[in-house]
Amino acid sequence: MNNDYSPTLIVIVAAILFLQSIYLFLDARKRNHNYWLWGIVGLIQAPMPTLFYLVFIRKIFRKRTD
Repeated sequence: MNNDYSPTLIVIVAAILFLQSIYLFLDARKRNHNYWLWGIVGLIQAPMPTLFYLVFIRKIFRKRTD
């Protein structure tokens, strides 16, 4: 069984992980969260760290009382 991955796929996956990590790091730093933690976690897998960050840390679905 041959499990070789194409170089294009590897570059795309690396770019997605790198961009996700940068976004999480910068946004967490701007909002005074553990930015190093979010930057490192963003390098491990996608898209779960971003979804977890947006839902539980940023709370994007909370009801607004305007």
